[in-house]
Amino acid sequence: MPSISDYNRYGEELERALLLKTAPIAVKMLEKEADIPEGAIRPKRDRGYHLAQCQAFAMTRRQRITIAMLKEDHWCWAPLMAYGMVEDPHDAFVDAHTSFPRFEYGKYIGIVTGPLSSAKFEPDLVLIYSNTAQLRDLISIPKFQEKTLVKSEFDPIDSCVYSVVPVLTGGQYRITLPDPGEYSRAMAGDDEIIFSVPKDKLEKLAEGVKRSAEMKRNADDWSHLLLRPDFPRPDFYKELFKKWGLDVEG
Repeated sequence: MPSISDYNRYGEELERALLLKTAPIAVKMLEKEADIPEGAIRPKRDRGYHLAQCQAFAMTRRQRITIAMLKEDHWCWAPLMAYGMVEDPHDAFVDAHTSFPRFEYGKYIGIVTGPLSSAKFEPDLVLIYSNTAQLRDLISIPKFQEKTLVKSEFDPIDSCVYSVVPVLTGGQYRITLPDPGEYSRAMAGDDEIIFSVPKDKLEKLAEGVKRSAEMKRNADDWSHLLLRPDFPRPDFYKELFKKWGLDVEG
């Protein structure tokens, strides 16, 4: 069982190995107020304002602060319903737009987020905002460690829902597109995508990413070459092409 300091180390390793621009986010669903870590900011009580959940994610990953979002702190309806903090209002608009997954009503009173490298709590899952090159490195770990591919369904909205709820209920990696609200209200970049990691998979992921980064540092760097034809190939490429009757040398 990893300790909190282990989780902090995983955060440091992921940031360093992937060259992330923002901190991986430790996410924990709160069952009671006693679960709120000491020092966590409660937006309405401590600062006199409300936030959308995507804004809390942004403040955690960019400003590296821990934020506890209870029902009274939210300024967007979707996470309130998806996280099970409010009852179904049986509203026509809501009924037409709530095909997303939800936690059981009343199971949780809130959600807390903190930078993984310094969070003072054990996360239920971790959110990594990456670019596509970094995402490729991330999803290569389960491919080679577990011989499995990361599977996701994509919805253009409700990223605060899809990056959290199905990951916690299903225990699998997930890729989520930042929704329009994240771009307009929470400073998500056009090149960013969200990779969700269940806590039970975090240790192996961090180890794999660290090892992959070390291998890259020792490999030849072809980044200065643009669209080089007849590039050098491993021998097994040549053997395959020879069997197919194709050119082996350029």
